[in-house]
Order: sequence, then C-alpha cells, then structure tokens
Amino acid sequence: MKIDFDKMQGLVPAIVQDSASGDVLMLGFMNADAWAKTLSFGYVTFYSRTRNQLWTKGETSGNRLKVISATTDCDRDSILIKAEVEGEGVVCHEGTRSCFTKTIEIPIADLQESAR
Repeated sequence: MKIDFDKMQGLVPAIVQDSASGDVLMLGFMNADAWAKTLSFGYVTFYSRTRNQLWTKGETSGNRLKVISATTDCDRDSILIKAEVEGEGVVCHEGTRSCFTKTIEIPIADLQESAR
C-alpha cells in the first residue's frame, strides 16, 4: 500500500496503539524515509520536525515499539501502527505508558448548547 506523503509537505501522522490493550500510546510524524526504515527495521521510526532527522522510538531508553501491524486511512495520508512496547513499558518522555494523559475538561452543557 502506497502512503500519500504529498499532502502535508512530506509528512503523515503516525498513531501508535498498543497491540494487546488497544490503548493509544503516542502520535508522531513520518516521512517516506521514516516509513521505509520502520518497515525494514521492524521498530517505529519517526521524523522529528524540530531536529529535522529520523529517530527510532526507544533508541536511547530501550522502550522500543515493535511493529505488529499497520493500516492506513481511506485517504492513505495517515498511519495507524499496532505495536508491542519493549523495555520497561514507558512510552512518553514524562515517564508514562501513554503520551495521552492530560485530561481536558469539556462541560457537557456547553456541548449540548453548541449542537443546537
């Protein structure tokens, strides 16, 4: 399956999900080189927009993301990777298993009003 890297200046969002639990672990971006390395190496590799270079998750910490499967969306411009966390099981640089830990309070009444 060919991924469309042209829509976002050569990048696509890559969502990583725990293959066993289904928990969303993190979101990063991949360019064609990061995707190719992920496929050939078997571990999730991202493109760092701030450092302008490839980085393989866990290369220094040991908490690598071993690819189990990957799918793309209907437009082929984003990737969902199911992975197994190796190492201590920590994915986020803040020391948690998932990067998605900050709750956003959404008042239900406000949502209902805006839907009208």
